[in-house]
Amino acid sequence: MTPDAPVVRTRAGALSGAWRDHLSADGGVSRAAIFLGIPYAEPPVGALRFAAPQPRAPWDGVRPAVLHGATPQRRSPWPDSYVPEPTVPGEDTLTLDVGTPDPSPDAGLPVLVYVHGGAFVAGSHASPWYGGQAFHRDGVVTVSVAYRLGFDGFGWIDGAPGNRGVRDWLAALAWVQENIRAFGGDPAKVTIAGQSAGGAAVMRLLTLPASRGLFRAALALSPADVPVTADDARAAAARVAAALGVAADRDGFASVSEAALLDAQEAATELDPEDPLAGAMGRRGLLLSPVIDGDLVPDTVSGAITAGVGADVALLIGATAHEFNAALAHVTGLEGAEPMDLLARGGVPAREREALASRAPARDAASVAGQALTDGMFRRHVARWAGQRAATAASSLTWAYDFRWASPVEGLAVHCLELPFGFDILREPTALRRTGAEPPQALADAVHADWLTLIREGRVDAPVHADGCATVVYGEPLRDVRPGYQGEERLALALETPEMGDHQE
Repeated sequence: MTPDAPVVRTRAGALSGAWRDHLSADGGVSRAAIFLGIPYAEPPVGALRFAAPQPRAPWDGVRPAVLHGATPQRRSPWPDSYVPEPTVPGEDTLTLDVGTPDPSPDAGLPVLVYVHGGAFVAGSHASPWYGGQAFHRDGVVTVSVAYRLGFDGFGWIDGAPGNRGVRDWLAALAWVQENIRAFGGDPAKVTIAGQSAGGAAVMRLLTLPASRGLFRAALALSPADVPVTADDARAAAARVAAALGVAADRDGFASVSEAALLDAQEAATELDPEDPLAGAMGRRGLLLSPVIDGDLVPDTVSGAITAGVGADVALLIGATAHEFNAALAHVTGLEGAEPMDLLARGGVPAREREALASRAPARDAASVAGQALTDGMFRRHVARWAGQRAATAASSLTWAYDFRWASPVEGLAVHCLELPFGFDILREPTALRRTGAEPPQALADAVHADWLTLIREGRVDAPVHADGCATVVYGEPLRDVRPGYQGEERLALALETPEMGDHQE
């Protein structure tokens, strides 16, 4: 510990961090105190491997907090992931990172808690994209959370508590309520945010009875709907157990190594390459994700919104225009295929096929099928959830966005592209690989400002989505407000009430 290192005192003990300077786009310099690898629960190993998160035992003295904690991600299935997602080895995985411009207990600053994405099987809280430097500059305390992934976090295990990853989120948010004042944060001004699977986590937390009072606002970036029933989860667990040759219970899974379980989960839960639109159109979701168990997770997101759960929480929700449009660009077998035939086989109702195809940048099979992935996995859920909230008591607290700026690298507004703009990190070298050499700082200023207003004030400086489906559109032009997501809303409704004769399974 250096003499001028910042020190804070949490309920479990004292922590020593480090000061970091940040150079902003306008040449200014801001300073923040950074605390890394803070444990919010005991390591999930040994008898705690498949247990609910347990409170961290107090420690004596001052604990150094200058290195990222171990990541639950052991290896990434996407080596060239859009977001840099480092893997940190170790067993003490239930940790979080905090950054603050003023580590004094009476600062009363708003707080941003970020849940990373990665399809619930990968991702890293230690990504440099989530450091929060621009938010520290703007007077916000940031928290980046690690949580159990894959089978350890979401697999069904007889004799063990379910939804362990969800319980980790709740434990981290409870830690924030108990300790964030020590870092200068106000526990009454917490906003949760996440992108992709992290966005799905935000929507799940927003609609959980168990999360009431843990945050006042939510930022759901490109959230997917991945409802998994208890029967789905049991069937997936049985396949994993069979691959390992063990019983599908706590003792059986505890008898195998983490590496063996990881291999088995990948083999047992991979999607069918012959049916790339299956998950998008709802016939099969991510089997290792929050399970509707009738207990901790009692309902779907849509069902909970209709019941009014989370109606008192401000929500900004949206997606990019071309999330997964490029995902099928190199898939063999699509050359020369008829786009409408692909949509029919993919389960898109007949009355929505032409409208969906018209939203694709091109009319070739790969582009249209890619738009089906984008709309089916992300945009229709944004439309449905925002529309449902607009019809409830949450109507005055719901805003929608549509990120349409196309990167010159891909020529599309792809998955994760809004992150460097919202986090205002366009100077980050790994971001430049995705945005191109000269991304528009004015667009980052606009997106970041909307995130900042939500975090500071629990609102967005725009009409709520209930006002004619008002949507904040980024990139066409810089920032505009106009009706949006209406076609995706029709798709969502059509998939809920399929036509006779349509291909549904």
